[in-house]
Amino acid sequence: MTRISRHVLVLLAAFGLAVAAPAQAASTTQELVEKARFTVEKMLADPEMGMLVRTLKEAKGVLIIPSLLKAGFLFGAEGGSGVLLSRDANGEWSYPAFVTLGAASFGLQAGVQDSQVIFTIMTERGLDAVVSTEVKLGLDASVTVLSHGTGLEGSMTTGFGADIAAFSLSRGLFGGGAIEGGVIRERADWNREYYGAEATARAIIFYHQFSNPDADGLRAALAATR
Repeated sequence: MTRISRHVLVLLAAFGLAVAAPAQAASTTQELVEKARFTVEKMLADPEMGMLVRTLKEAKGVLIIPSLLKAGFLFGAEGGSGVLLSRDANGEWSYPAFVTLGAASFGLQAGVQDSQVIFTIMTERGLDAVVSTEVKLGLDASVTVLSHGTGLEGSMTTGFGADIAAFSLSRGLFGGGAIEGGVIRERADWNREYYGAEATARAIIFYHQFSNPDADGLRAALAATR
């Protein structure tokens, strides 16, 4: 087997892992909540994430994906599970709803990358779109992708009016592809598990009908930006 063939096989295996990532992102819902809290604390403490801190103060909602795995060789895929929260008029954060994000792409791309991602949702239209069934980023809501270490201040000036902004910390190397076009889906089974009832994302996010004190640490981490 040639070196190129081995490289292709490794990337194809990684591709399969990326596709499966949404289902395997956390062994339990509480584990995912704790990883989301850690992601918030880590990224808000990063001195290069000043724009995230300022953007989060004005956000209507936030989607936190502790591990967004991206892999590919010409064909690419990315996926990860996360939690979605909204903020009410008094500045209080809701309890989390569980979602997954998946995307596929084709083009000049190769590599494997694992990222911590926080999407700040800046408009009611964007929040409503994310809660809706199978929203497609960049189609149902505009997206400005702002990544750690890539000129956040300059990038944000072109993103005013965007519904959603994405901030990420990445490990590994990946060339090509984009979050835009990714599909967000509600994890109804995880919402039921976490709240012990038929809890929908809309009921959790917009109507604040469900709560779980085990998520108070995550809500406190977000509240620190006020």
